[in-house]
Amino acid sequence: MEPRGFTHSDVSALVDTSSGAILDVRHEFPVLEQEGLVYLDSGATAQKPAAVIEAMDAFMRHENASVHRGVYPLAVESTERFETARARAAGWLRAPARGTIFTKNATEAINLVAYAWGLDNVGAGDTIVVTEMEHHSNVVSWQILAQRVGARVEYVRVDGDGRLDLETLDALLAREPKLVAVAHVSNVLGTINPVADIVARAKAAGAVTVIDGAQAVPQIPVDVGAIDADFYAWTAHKVYGPTGLGILHGRPALLERMSPFIGGGHMISLVSDQESTWAEIPAKFEAGTSPIIEAVGMGAAVEWLQGIGMDRVRAHELDLVAYTLDRLSEIPGLTLHGPREPEARGAVVSFALDYAHPHDVAEIVARRGVCVRAGHHCAQPLMRCLGVGATTRASFAVHNDRADVDELVAALHDVHEVFG
Repeated sequence: MEPRGFTHSDVSALVDTSSGAILDVRHEFPVLEQEGLVYLDSGATAQKPAAVIEAMDAFMRHENASVHRGVYPLAVESTERFETARARAAGWLRAPARGTIFTKNATEAINLVAYAWGLDNVGAGDTIVVTEMEHHSNVVSWQILAQRVGARVEYVRVDGDGRLDLETLDALLAREPKLVAVAHVSNVLGTINPVADIVARAKAAGAVTVIDGAQAVPQIPVDVGAIDADFYAWTAHKVYGPTGLGILHGRPALLERMSPFIGGGHMISLVSDQESTWAEIPAKFEAGTSPIIEAVGMGAAVEWLQGIGMDRVRAHELDLVAYTLDRLSEIPGLTLHGPREPEARGAVVSFALDYAHPHDVAEIVARRGVCVRAGHHCAQPLMRCLGVGATTRASFAVHNDRADVDELVAALHDVHEVFG
């Protein structure tokens, strides 16, 4: 099978690399004070700015208490901080705060929908539609659901340019699927999918929609209200916040009809000997002690990004991606995967060398301090589509600049010297 992608000779005429980097925030990231560190793995997890670290440290030193429990001042203040973080996250993406649920991560957010909505609404013979470019989080959860109820998972194709084939989507929608789940931005190809259009088509076919926004939220301006999906999931650690916190924005009317996902404290209204009644949303889906410190950190990260402005984040990372595509054209035997136009991509660039395995590439570039990801990126169906077993992925953030790209390219020349 021939790999889907495009070679270095296709790229240089497609990008304008005349503009310089727009942001200069590297000094705000303590970890990047290490000499020679070139961190190009923000698609896996983002580094944390001092504003986030300090907010979490100050909370733990001076404000920590359980939320939605005590009435003493420290507990009241903690609850206010916690709910302010929820409101900030919701307002940032123009989503309703009532429908903004805190989970462990984006994976758990998607699984919440699969269990709490899916088990009651998807049955034998029904169709669930996903795409070939999904992260496993947005595939495996639906496979498990399908296996339990006797449904079938069908896939929207990815074309040779790394975009979704919307004709196959329309063909699948003609089967009246119960659900359509799609990534906003591919974690491998960087493709920015037309999610508002996909949601509109799916709604017209009567399907519930789930958007995996884990890669999109840190990279591009996102308006959940305008997208109009039933569910939109993302995670704090990719937006410069802490691990351990995911966010699910759900349509309140749907959430109110859904059964709880996990049982325990906080999510109940009344517990009797044989049955319980549930708290109002979002508490109904937030059993147990809340991720309090994580929410504080997420709120600080969102506030920090708001101070920069997502339009500026997007412009900065678009400049880096364009420059990267141009510089990678220097590397012999390199195939890039994903759209040719930088404007169609998020801050992710995946590639393969025809003379070196991606893991060997990652190991050699690491000798120069360049941190990239190698492997299938939790997207094995997509790897099969591309005709490869793995790729090397560089993913960018606000602290990167063109000098980081130059280091990557120099390190790839080292790879060519070893294996070429």
